[in-house]
Amino acid sequence: MGIVVFGASFVDIKGYPFGKYVADGRNAGTVVEVQGGVSRNAVEDIANVELKPTYVSVLDHSSASDEIIAKLKRHKVNTDYIRRGDDGLGKWLAIFNEEGDVVGSISQRPNLSDISITLKEHGDEIFSACDSVVVEIDMDADLLKEIFALAKKYDKKVYALVSNMSIAMERRDLMMCTDCVVCNQEEAGLLFSEDYSGLSPEELAPVISRKVQQAGYVQMVVTMGSQGAVYACHGREYGVVPAQRTAVVDTTGCGDAFFAGVTIGLTYGKTLAEACRIGTRLASSVIATTENVCPRFQPSEFNLFNCVK
Repeated sequence: MGIVVFGASFVDIKGYPFGKYVADGRNAGTVVEVQGGVSRNAVEDIANVELKPTYVSVLDHSSASDEIIAKLKRHKVNTDYIRRGDDGLGKWLAIFNEEGDVVGSISQRPNLSDISITLKEHGDEIFSACDSVVVEIDMDADLLKEIFALAKKYDKKVYALVSNMSIAMERRDLMMCTDCVVCNQEEAGLLFSEDYSGLSPEELAPVISRKVQQAGYVQMVVTMGSQGAVYACHGREYGVVPAQRTAVVDTTGCGDAFFAGVTIGLTYGKTLAEACRIGTRLASSVIATTENVCPRFQPSEFNLFNCVK
């Protein structure tokens, strides 16, 4: 069953200006719709390393949801545990500037409560067969508790994917139960109530190491955009992984691809530093295109062998 991912799917509506973006003006450009959502992106990234993950989610009854399932199946994602509901598909509206950065967005979140039905009907078979578990840590707290209880029952490691740190901060007790928390520099500042905006990677790494120990987290990675990422393990090493230089077209999905790479690495025996390097490669392949996910890779490109059951 591979890595099992729990979370939401979105339709991303993205606008790009033809020239310099003017915040208070009318900007001519292009508007495109693509499949999105941090967990949906992450599961497709994992699948694009030929690792056959499983997606547990809720979609609606629209043609857009039909297309999401069809694409996931083409990429060899197990979609057997996707349910349909009236409000199961989210929407994300975003405006980008000429440098490919988001300058404004509005998100309409879907209703994922039906995942609880899936857990009651199939939870034991899912968790007994999977290699590890990915959750959006800002999902409904009761639903997360069900997921973590099953992970504990079957001794499966859980990796926390953050889509809204303001909500995730209310799940601190569950974040302590995850094997690795991944977030960006701004989100880390929110989580620890500090300002990290002026710190270099070399300065931030020991700070995050101390915070990981104080908060009781097992491992943590903080991404820093073009400066790379810092990582820390509780009571062990910490360090910096530089970013790969690449032309920026659209940064949407690069954080999800980085997370997917870290999860892949940790699930299949890599150190945290090695897992971060996998994440860096996947993320750099995303920001050079308008796609939300990475292109196809072979597991052997990351020295992953015999990792699919």
